Amino acid sequence: SPWKALLLLLSPPAFSTSCPRCAKDRRLRQKRAISERQLTRYFVDQRKVRVVGGQGGDGGHSFHSEPRKVFGGPDGGNGGDGGHVIFKADQQMKSLASVFRFYQGFRGERGGSKNCYGANGAHMYVKVPVGTLVKEDGEVVADLTQHGEEYIAAHGGAGGRGNRFFLSNENRAPKLFTPGEPGQERVLHLELKTTAHAGLVGFPNAGKSSLLRAISRAKPAVAAYPFTTLNPHVGIVHYQDYEQVAVADIPGLIKGAHQNRGLGMAFLKHIERCRFLLYVLDLSVPQPWSQLQDLKYELEAYEKGLSERPCVVVGNKVDLAQSRINLALLREQVAERVIAVSALTGDNLEELLLHLRELYDTYVKTEQSQGQSPVKW
Repeated sequence: SPWKALLLLLSPPAFSTSCPRCAKDRRLRQKRAISERQLTRYFVDQRKVRVVGGQGGDGGHSFHSEPRKVFGGPDGGNGGDGGHVIFKADQQMKSLASVFRFYQGFRGERGGSKNCYGANGAHMYVKVPVGTLVKEDGEVVADLTQHGEEYIAAHGGAGGRGNRFFLSNENRAPKLFTPGEPGQERVLHLELKTTAHAGLVGFPNAGKSSLLRAISRAKPAVAAYPFTTLNPHVGIVHYQDYEQVAVADIPGLIKGAHQNRGLGMAFLKHIERCRFLLYVLDLSVPQPWSQLQDLKYELEAYEKGLSERPCVVVGNKVDLAQSRINLALLREQVAERVIAVSALTGDNLEELLLHLRELYDTYVKTEQSQGQSPVKW
């Protein structure tokens, strides 16, 4: 009827993948940026995991049956071995939040007739971030520092024996078969330590997050209050020869951090994996050289020799008038090289990037001379 035709013309078109007008309305929704407060729910650097290897398959119990062959004898095959639970380091993983608290390997299949062995159970692979420590009863049993490195957390149980295995001259028709053995069971503690080439070390509000934003594409939270950064952030500095240097923004330290004050040891451990350090000082405060002394003391109290790693002193907020006065005094007080920058305006960032590359090249040559492979990003 004409009324039905009019309604069809006025009604909106049905959803179709080939309709250009419908395709224009379907737009990809951009993911909302996760704030630092929300990010704390997803970042996990410790996890207690219970792992159980796969159960071995039972042995088979059967006797051969064939026409014109009355006494065929036993032909039950052995069961398959249970699968292992394996931790595997993966660069794409940045947190232990996706690691569950329990894993169990797959069970092996039962042995079949005609001397058929059961299939082995598949291995259970658990992806963990690079830099994950595996501890058992407080002792380190594995340190996964390379991409693709594996550790067998729990071995699968051995498969049972079929009655064919027990055939002998004394026993021509054995009925005995054994069940599969249970898999290994362990309780392991996973601990993540951020793996980066350089670490930004400084007191709260020294401008570490702003500096990381200026030299890389990382976007840590920045605000005018202390402890803005609650999680380590890793930014990648790209050079023209396609070399990449990873820089970690470590949450701000305070006096007594080695005694677990403030964020304390929860994030001091992330500095252990850094090959060289960038001490970020606030030049606008009185006597900025005292910050360097306090930072070195906290690092040395946490781990002996940590403050002696290759380093450079970065004087931030040089755009302020008081900072220029303190800069000359700072260079007189410290023996290390001082690079004055402004993360806000971008002043003198080129000198910092060039020196960062020099520290990286020195690290690569040292690792290669010792027969080790340097960490690449």
